[in-house]
Amino acid sequence: MQNMEAGKPTIESIAERINNAVMEHRLAPGSKLSETRMAAAFNVSRTKIRQVLAVLGKKGLVEVYPNRGAFIASPTVQEAQELFATRRLLEPEIIRNVIARSQKADLKRLHEHLDKEKIARQQKNRRAIIRLSGDFHLLLARISGNRYVESMMGELCPLTCLIIAMYDLPQTPACPEDDHDRIVAAIERRDEKAAIELMLHHLEHIESALHLTSNHRDDVDWDQILG
Repeated sequence: MQNMEAGKPTIESIAERINNAVMEHRLAPGSKLSETRMAAAFNVSRTKIRQVLAVLGKKGLVEVYPNRGAFIASPTVQEAQELFATRRLLEPEIIRNVIARSQKADLKRLHEHLDKEKIARQQKNRRAIIRLSGDFHLLLARISGNRYVESMMGELCPLTCLIIAMYDLPQTPACPEDDHDRIVAAIERRDEKAAIELMLHHLEHIESALHLTSNHRDDVDWDQILG
């Protein structure tokens, strides 16, 4: 049995691929997830796909309905507002911890990430821009040194991307272009007040762009997702 599974993707790696597809807006809110098509696309059993869906369900990315199947979550307006309220509570604490604990190596990682964002913008690679915008907040959570906070942000960032996909205009950038640079600059100066104010303004700017409309796709082209 072990040899038969050799080389096949794990539950975690499949979940990560789907998570990344959500982060890059390649999987839209409300998309139906066919166990059969997913099993064929990933070359695994439907049992493993059910386990993947269970993992994603716990993170709030997938909703499973009896006799209907599994779907990428479609957060409501109220859920979107609650998510941003949660992030406004959580991310100032992340900033405080980053300023208190970050070392030169951490600041280097932040600058390396900003360089990746700049390259993605220069290349007009929207998928990469969206994913890297979320990854910036995850990196800050990682540097903050609180594993529980990091875990929470690992759930909140993909959900934020879902909300942006549902309620934002299609070509609206995930984050204003210079916001991350200004936040990192304030962190480097150890200016806690400025960094927190910048982060809160950043989150408010994203939330203010939300529109109460949605655009669902009924099915998923898994060949395109995996391409």
